[in-house]
Amino acid sequence: MMFKQNARPPLPRNAAEDNLPPLMGAPSGAAPSPTAAAEGGKRLIVGQGIRLKGEISACDRLIVEGHVEVTLNDTRTVEIKPSGRFIGSCEVEQAEISGSYEGDLTVRGRLSVHASGRVTGNIHYGEIELERGGRIAGELKVRDRSAAAAKPGDAAQRASKVA
Repeated sequence: MMFKQNARPPLPRNAAEDNLPPLMGAPSGAAPSPTAAAEGGKRLIVGQGIRLKGEISACDRLIVEGHVEVTLNDTRTVEIKPSGRFIGSCEVEQAEISGSYEGDLTVRGRLSVHASGRVTGNIHYGEIELERGGRIAGELKVRDRSAAAAKPGDAAQRASKVA
């Protein structure tokens, strides 16, 4: 077999390579994988051993395995793994806590605290699920779903009727 100068022989193909998902940065015309679409798009994972400080916004799902000190805005779901620690504030639709959370937490929907979970601070929630062994300390308030769904003008009208 003869090769041109500087030409490389072809690499052997592995049949498993044909079934690999597309790489990040794949052409924009590539269809997203069904798994990525089902998980809600924009996801940020702070891995074990990582420390992050600041503000996070426009994230559909934040998964904390490391340590974050943040203000979380425009986020749908926060998940704190057993190794994770969150210090700061956030308002989300759902929260699942298996690690440590310290600060202001507003959950419009369900707050789930697992057996290894620890939540401390000002906590507002729509509904709560506390697994045996999970701990919550601080000020707890149940959010009034009807008031949250009402328009701001409706509250003013109700107040004027009462007065």
